[in-house]
Amino acid sequence: MHTSFLINTRGPGLYEFTRDVGAWVTGTGVVTLMVQHTSASLLIQENADPEVQVDLQNFFHRLVPPTTDASMSYLTHTYEGPDDMPAHIKASLLPTSLQIPVIRGRMDLGTWQGIYVFEHRDRPHRRHVSAMMLHSETD
Repeated sequence: MHTSFLINTRGPGLYEFTRDVGAWVTGTGVVTLMVQHTSASLLIQENADPEVQVDLQNFFHRLVPPTTDASMSYLTHTYEGPDDMPAHIKASLLPTSLQIPVIRGRMDLGTWQGIYVFEHRDRPHRRHVSAMMLHSETD
């Protein structure tokens, strides 16, 4: 069983889509998610306190600033904007796919865990996440 999820982003940040995935999964098995872009990532992260998402975004912006920052002057891929190559670097450091156990129709996430697209570009994008649900033989 497979589908895709479309997540509209408004710029850098974490965009939760746990409910969408949860409404789609069935049975017992594992769901695999993969973001189909090289400048965004997928995360399982805390969804209780929004400060966590802000701090993560700020940390990665500080770790990999835009190409306009003097510390990034060594980069050569700059023609798609000052946020493009840093977005590719962030996506290479963070997961672009996830696997989540599903038990009796529910994802087996922790109490405060949610599924996020982590947008690394400055402008809005339409991010596609491919999903595959593999059911176990014993349900």
